[in-house]
Amino acid sequence: MAESNQDRTRLITDRRGAVLLITLDGPKSRNSVGPLIYPELQSLMIEAGQDPNTQAVVITGAAGFFSSGGNINALRNSAGGTLSAATANTDGLNAMIKSIVECAVPVIAAVEGGAAGAGASIALSCDMIVASQQAKFTIAHVRVGLCPDGGATYLLRSALPRQMVMEMCLLGQPMPAGRLADAGIINTLMPEGQVLGYAMELAGRIAAGPPHAISIIKNLVNTATGNDLATHLDREGQAINLARFGQESAEGLSAFLEKRSPDFTSARNRAGAAQARGEI
Repeated sequence: MAESNQDRTRLITDRRGAVLLITLDGPKSRNSVGPLIYPELQSLMIEAGQDPNTQAVVITGAAGFFSSGGNINALRNSAGGTLSAATANTDGLNAMIKSIVECAVPVIAAVEGGAAGAGASIALSCDMIVASQQAKFTIAHVRVGLCPDGGATYLLRSALPRQMVMEMCLLGQPMPAGRLADAGIINTLMPEGQVLGYAMELAGRIAAGPPHAISIIKNLVNTATGNDLATHLDREGQAINLARFGQESAEGLSAFLEKRSPDFTSARNRAGAAQARGEI
């Protein structure tokens, strides 16, 4: 039986200055995610990356929990369908995860309570993670006879030792946020109830930075492991050589020499005006 519109998780958006807050809101299922959510969140990520008024995104969950992942009833019922339908659902999940990783602006996960399955994949696909000291991350597919999806093994293996990833995926037991923080996969641990506030503060600091440079930095970091050293040195060199002639660099360097805080918002507006005049 499919979820009713009343029961399914909704995406609630709230703009706070240059930061877009997205809340997974489905208290009956601990903010589970599924085929209806995938294209909605993907669209929000694409729009955020294209919106000049959005400089950072924070994703969180309602009612003190990030996301429980896929709906178990829906997963069981899907076995009565076709392989093509199952593949379409997985393709939707994968497209959503890619949209978070490839979003042009930084994305921060604010994790209270816990994140499991596809919910953990959403958190892991974000650029930074703020989690409560009591939060747990769970990849429990093995406990119901399934293997992980949504890039979980890729995202975990990119950041953790092989044995730690095996522990999470083969046993399916909750991994305390403290262990993941020690391993470097969580940026900041906060007391319960303070996670979102700190994540928004962090996003605000990022949003006040030079947006073009930040977008390039995100891309360089995400593509570094796929390049050999010579290729990546060339990409970095091209990026900084182009950036040094831009409005952001002019403002940042001047502010440093003048011992003042840079105003990258004004620099962005000047760049936009110059572009409109056809000067760049």
